[in-house]
Order: sequence, then structure tokens, then C-alpha cells
Amino acid sequence: MSAVIDPRTEAETSRFFTFVEGDTQLRVHYNDVGDGDETVVMLHGSGPGASGWANFNRNIDAFADAGYRVLLLDCLGWGKSDSIVCTGSRSDLNARVLKGLLDTLGIERAHLLGNSMGGHSAVAFALANPARVGKLVLMGGGTGGPSQFVPMPTEGIKLLQALYREPTIENLKKMLNVFVYDPSTLTEELMQARLQNMLARRDHLDNFVKSSAANPKQFPDYGHRLNEIKAPALVIWGRDDRFVPMDVGLRLVWGLPNADFHIFGRCGHWAQWEHAAAFNRMAVEFLAD
Repeated sequence: MSAVIDPRTEAETSRFFTFVEGDTQLRVHYNDVGDGDETVVMLHGSGPGASGWANFNRNIDAFADAGYRVLLLDCLGWGKSDSIVCTGSRSDLNARVLKGLLDTLGIERAHLLGNSMGGHSAVAFALANPARVGKLVLMGGGTGGPSQFVPMPTEGIKLLQALYREPTIENLKKMLNVFVYDPSTLTEELMQARLQNMLARRDHLDNFVKSSAANPKQFPDYGHRLNEIKAPALVIWGRDDRFVPMDVGLRLVWGLPNADFHIFGRCGHWAQWEHAAAFNRMAVEFLAD
């Protein structure tokens, strides 16, 4: 009797495509889940060891079950994708990679769901390709610029940068302890898995540090251009976010002409993970409305 294969595992949905940046061919990884007529692309954040699957594993089934094709992109320098030193705008580089993915798959228009760096990437893509965006769901990111209430760089960003420079379990725990509102939900198994992901690709870590040295402003402030984005947007934030403070979310809602705002209490920088069930209901309903 043959074993039953679960088509929604990371391994079974793993795919690659080739992206050309300048004169360089790069291998980019993504996961492809579901077969709906409409597509949702999920874009991860910039933490060490991040990937599309790692960041959104609590959300994939809800969107696929709602009838969407779900694409999880590993940005260059993360996950199984090739590494790169980015000397320009990381937001725009990620947007170009996303366009390459959609072009490769023949997808003309997609909804974008982005967390932290993924929010910046979604906004950059929407500015460059307005006709190819359905709706936007932005969590903990979307535009650069300083907080009006919290000194920059924030506590969380400082810990993230330290972890890239010294990828130890101690530094990982320091970062994750401020990443979520309730660190007791982070198991030792989760932390060890994240550490293994980081150390498996030291080239990603090294090139992130090199990129930051070459250009400290990897994520430009698009606040002055947000009015150009006409796509409906749902902005979701954690009240207790110690990486990107809540007033940055207010800037997004103020600038985007067609945006709504939801704040989760008792929530840090990872709303789609910390409040997965409520987040999934809210986001799926928003896309279907």
C-alpha cells in the first residue's frame, strides 16, 4: 500500500524559477499551494532564518481552503533562494523578483500579503505595477521613515542586526523575546529550528551585513507616494510591536486612499502568527468582500 502524500507540505509545494538581476542569473524559491482562480502572494519579513513557509505556516490552509492559490516567495537572501548583496533598495529588488515570479507563472494580477519587509515589498510592487495588484494586506511594515514616538532604530531592529552579526542561540532568544507579545508561546523546538535555518545559510547572514554596510537605508520611505496606490488595503498592526511601532501603521492608513486599520492588542510584530485564527478570518473576508 503506497503512502498518502500531503500536497500541502513544504516539500511537496516547493518550486524554483530563474530571475535575472543585471547580468546575474539567480535561483529563487517559492511554494505553490492550492489552485484557485485568484492568487495571494505572501511576502515574509527580514529576520534571520525567515522564509515564506516559516512565516506563514499558520495561514496557508485558511487561504487555500477559501479557494485561493497561495504563493510563498523566499526573497533573495532568505530561505532556499540564492543570496545577494543589495546595494540599492531592498524593497524594489523584492518587487522586481515578485514581478518575475508572476511573469513566470503567467499571473496577471494578485493580492499581496506582506509582513514587515514583505509590507515594504508589497508597497514597492504596487507603486511600480499598479494594474497587477488586487488588494493589499500589510502587517508591521509598508513604508519606511521614523516613528514619532519611539527612538530609531527600535529595540527590535537593534537585536535583529546583532543576530545577523552574531548568530547564536542567545542572540536569537533575545530577539524573539521582543518579537512577540508573549514569548512563552515560542517553544525551544521553534527556536532551535530557526537557528538551524539561519546557520544552514551563512551566506545569507554575511550578505545581509554587507548589504546594510553598503546601504543602511535598505527600505526607502515611500510615505510621500502612498496616495498613488488606489488598491484597497487592510493594515494590521500589533499594539505592542517593538520592531515597527504602531504609529508607522497610522502613517500608512493616513497615506493610502483606500485603507482600513485593525490593531491587535497583546500582539507584537507577528500578527499573522500570534493571532492566526482571527487574522485569517479578517484577511480572507477582506479579500472576498
